[in-house]
Amino acid sequence: MLRRLALATAVALGSVIAAPAFAQAAPAAAPAAQQTPVQIVQSIADQLATAIDGHRDELKQHQEKLIGIIDEVFLPHFDIDYASILVLGQHAREATPAQRERFAKAFYNSITHRYAEGLLNYTRGRVKVLPFNGDLNDKRSVVRTQVVLDDGKLVAIDYAFRKTSTGDWKAYDVIIEGISYVTNYRNQVDAEIRKVGINQLITNLETQGEKALAAMEKDNKGTK
Repeated sequence: MLRRLALATAVALGSVIAAPAFAQAAPAAAPAAQQTPVQIVQSIADQLATAIDGHRDELKQHQEKLIGIIDEVFLPHFDIDYASILVLGQHAREATPAQRERFAKAFYNSITHRYAEGLLNYTRGRVKVLPFNGDLNDKRSVVRTQVVLDDGKLVAIDYAFRKTSTGDWKAYDVIIEGISYVTNYRNQVDAEIRKVGINQLITNLETQGEKALAAMEKDNKGTK
């Protein structure tokens, strides 16, 4: 459960499902282009708490509403296309634009469904955004945070941002306790593509969702 909370807070970055009405009641954030990466992460933490507080019982019964909150809060600030190319690694060059688009959507939908319930344990103050030191780098700037678990333990979660061609700062990688989720899933995706091919992997993610992701993670652990 602790791992699910950390992962849900960090990488359950949403699908294309419309957010529920009560999620829209969260404080409106300034446009991403006007926010620094630190401000974006703090805004996400605040909006998430506002959207979940007082709605846990309802969200527990309606996962799609929970996923809608993730979509509303996280998705505008995450560069799914760029992150998916990194996850595909060398296979991104072999994939067609249509395959890359399908993979990005299916993969992140799977992650969202797999870890969404972890957010039910999220409360205001769970995330402590640490001060940013140094100058912002357009290609990679890291925002460091700490997630407070129920027992008081602090889990280090860092967000890697890049400035897009439109001038927006968007996250593309999450590092949990020193482990990059892009690198972690790239290894899993590489193994799965070598086993079943990219088309079958995409189909599995589209049709089986979180079950396909869970099986892929299990297989990957078994080969270590």
